[in-house]
Amino acid sequence: MSISIRPFEPSVDTQKPFDCGKADLNGFLCETGTAAPNASLYEEEHLAKTYIVEDSRTHDNLAYFSLLFDKIERSIADPAIWNKLSRKIPNAKRRSSYPALKIGRLAVSKKAQHSGLGREILDLIKIWFFKDTKAGCRYLTVDAYLDAEDFYSKCEFRPLIIPEPEDETVLMFFDLKGITRKHL
Repeated sequence: MSISIRPFEPSVDTQKPFDCGKADLNGFLCETGTAAPNASLYEEEHLAKTYIVEDSRTHDNLAYFSLLFDKIERSIADPAIWNKLSRKIPNAKRRSSYPALKIGRLAVSKKAQHSGLGREILDLIKIWFFKDTKAGCRYLTVDAYLDAEDFYSKCEFRPLIIPEPEDETVLMFFDLKGITRKHL
C-alpha cells in the first residue's frame, strides 16, 4: 500500500467516509460546526493542525492525526515519574514544566488497523518534528485511551500519571531526545 500525508482539507475530508471504530474519533474528522470538538473547528481556531494519511491510489482516508503544542508539568505528574524524568535534564535547566508536542488525536481506519500504520505514523511524527523543528520541544505527549495504552507503550511512550479507575485516558510521554541522527 502506498500512502501520502497531507494537511486536512475541511471541504474534502469531512465528506469522505471514515470509521476507526470509535465514534468520537470518527466525529472529530467528519463533523463540522461548533457543537462538538472537530478538526474543522480546531483548524479555524488555530488550536490543532490535522493531517490526513491517505491511500495514494484510491485517495481513501486511512488515518489522521492532529498535533498541537503542550507542556509537561510537575504539578500533574506522578512524583516518582517526574523525578525519573527530571534526572535526565541537567540541573541548571530543570524547571517545573517542559515543552511538548501533543498528539491530540490519532485514528486509523478499520481497514488499515493491524497493518503497522499507527506505529509508522508515530515514528514519522517523532522524526518529522525532531528533523524540522522550529522551536525547542523535548517531549511528545498523548492522552491515550486506556485500551490503546499498550500500543503507545510498545511505541516507547511512558505514563506520566497513574490513571484512576474512573479515567478513560492516561497521559503518556515520549522523550524526543532519544531520537538520533540514525533515525533520520
